[in-house]
Amino acid sequence: MSTKASGTFDLTSFEPEVLDEGPGAALGRVRITKAFRGDLTGTSTVNMLSVADTEGAPVAYVAVERFTGELGGRKGSFVLQHSAPGSHGERLAIQVVPGTGSGELTGITGTFEILQPGDGSHSYVLEYTLG
Repeated sequence: MSTKASGTFDLTSFEPEVLDEGPGAALGRVRITKAFRGDLTGTSTVNMLSVADTEGAPVAYVAVERFTGELGGRKGSFVLQHSAPGSHGERLAIQVVPGTGSGELTGITGTFEILQPGDGSHSYVLEYTLG
């Protein structure tokens, strides 16, 4: 049986780097740090590779994110894998990477959803199981 956790997070740093500006698209790397509140309390570091169109708008990205802190009072860490295939209505997919849980979060699996209502805020829903 899965459990849902929810709350909010803030981006505490955003460090972009252009890797390649070729015809039709630019490739970049971004390092992001976040602070979580709610059922998840702690911090994470995201390492992202992204593609932007000729106007600079992001069109796809992949990333890994290590969360360290507490989930429902259990201390530990785990890694999330992000995959956003494009900007044409495709859905962002974020999964807990199996086998990455540590401490009291060992054995965690699940899916993670980021919600952005358009006012600059970020919230999340994590649906998970601990095994």
